[in-house]
Amino acid sequence: MLEEIAGIPAEVDYGSEFRYRSPLMDPKSVLLMVSQSGETADTLAATEIARAKKAKILSICNVIDSSIPRKSHGVLYTHAGPEISVASTKAFTTQLTALYLLAVALGRLNGKLKPADARKLLRDLMFLPSWVDKALELEDQVKELARDLMHSQDFLYLGRGINYPIALEGALKLKEISYIHAEGYPAGEMKHGPIALIDEKMPVLVLAPRDRYFHKTVSNLKEVESRGGKVVVLTDDVKSVSEMAGHRVLTLPQRFALSYAPL
Repeated sequence: MLEEIAGIPAEVDYGSEFRYRSPLMDPKSVLLMVSQSGETADTLAATEIARAKKAKILSICNVIDSSIPRKSHGVLYTHAGPEISVASTKAFTTQLTALYLLAVALGRLNGKLKPADARKLLRDLMFLPSWVDKALELEDQVKELARDLMHSQDFLYLGRGINYPIALEGALKLKEISYIHAEGYPAGEMKHGPIALIDEKMPVLVLAPRDRYFHKTVSNLKEVESRGGKVVVLTDDVKSVSEMAGHRVLTLPQRFALSYAPL
């Protein structure tokens, strides 16, 4: 989002990896810490590394006045409420919202984002609650799908672009809640390993919104199909549903694909 919207180069690191390598940072660098609790040990250690290198530290956190926000130069609190379960979807979605708003704000400040485009992005965000309501209307379809797949021991989640980390999150939630082995994978990399594991017993959930990657994602879907995998498609592209006959399709509200993608 930072690169697409604000035109700012950005790298992603796991806190546990960041602390054990030699990150190249200086006083002009900004380290953005994302932590639900604000107490994650590896992320906290990464904060200390950034402080030692005189870098600016921003944090996105849910728990007010926790350790990471206290060590940051600025903080965006998500106010998602207490984390009752480990599989806290509200923590994830509020973090994404904060990252989205930060990218829009920085894009306006550095002049990379036109006022009209910023208004469009913010207007799209305002539709999010209604899109969530529409998505929840799929509950009966999801229950039926769960009954069909409940005996599966392995799942593969595929996505491209921004939908790759969403695939990772989907696989993580399945592992945390159902104790079923699941992996999120970049759809374009599927042929480099995971395709060898796909057979008629493995469900493959493909995130395929109508975005600039759509046709490439559908191509990956066909590769899964050729291996006999059980394909489940998440899409907002109603017109293409008919082309996916034989697969389970969950149709999300249209315009679910983020509108900044073509910029």
